[in-house]
Amino acid sequence: MRLFIARPMPEAVTDRAMAAFDTTIRADNTPLDGGEMRQALRDFDAVIPTLGDQFSADVFADVARPRCRLLANFGVGYNHIDTVAAGAAGVQVANTPGAVTDATADIALTLILMSARRAGEGERLLRAGKWAGWHPTQMMGLHVSGKTVGIVGMGRIGQAVARRCHFGFGMKVRYFSRSAKKLAFPAEAVASLTDLAASVDVLVVAVPGAKETYHLINADVLAAMRPTAHLVNIARGDIVDEAALIAALETGTIAGAGLDVYEFEPQVPAALRQMEQVTLLPHMGTAALDVRTAMGHMALDNVAALAAGRELPNRV
Repeated sequence: MRLFIARPMPEAVTDRAMAAFDTTIRADNTPLDGGEMRQALRDFDAVIPTLGDQFSADVFADVARPRCRLLANFGVGYNHIDTVAAGAAGVQVANTPGAVTDATADIALTLILMSARRAGEGERLLRAGKWAGWHPTQMMGLHVSGKTVGIVGMGRIGQAVARRCHFGFGMKVRYFSRSAKKLAFPAEAVASLTDLAASVDVLVVAVPGAKETYHLINADVLAAMRPTAHLVNIARGDIVDEAALIAALETGTIAGAGLDVYEFEPQVPAALRQMEQVTLLPHMGTAALDVRTAMGHMALDNVAALAAGRELPNRV
């Protein structure tokens, strides 16, 4: 079994891969280019790609008879892989659900608090030596306890965010999802995304990236939000229309935003970088050693299943 891993991995994952398979690990942390993807499909039985490796229909079309039988994606989101084209080429696709849920939800809460309480702005003020000392009207932000959070997409991660908001901060939970959910905490399903946006203090984006969710958060949704409300995105960057978000922030349509993902990452518009009311993180929702190690082992579990002729545990 020849295995190609597209990025350096945590040590425990590397050790297991090298021991179990004929493994090649690419040393570069940048996304695979078209030539590298096509070569991987031709030369390896399984590939572990990740975010940014755009296995599009064009890539599969150029490899008539791929040796590869599995793309074991390192990550839960797989919108960078054309699953229809992969299937037509005889290539299965798997992902790593579950391993990322709590870590990503934790980052959502980090962004909620940092944006609402202006933590990034306050730290920059202090580091610049411009803090003049405490006073009663200093850096006043939004107190989230007891407020209302809106969850866009009540899947695993959306539910984990909602639980933290409800049990940790006593927040009311409303959500917009493809179907009503049976939940272990009080939550109100809202039929319209704009109605949800208009009724909450914090709007959290937690839907998968897909054609159907591209620019789901658009100018109309942002216009419906309260001028005191904050937007948080821990899903995929292109779910939010970045130009519309910049306009909403510049005009005061919304109070602030907390972002871990970007429409054209790693490029982040200068307008966002210059705004004090925006908290920016470098796509670090799963950036903890035990989480990334668990993701790597889950990807290898899928490769091992392929090698043994078993059903993939996480086929998409």
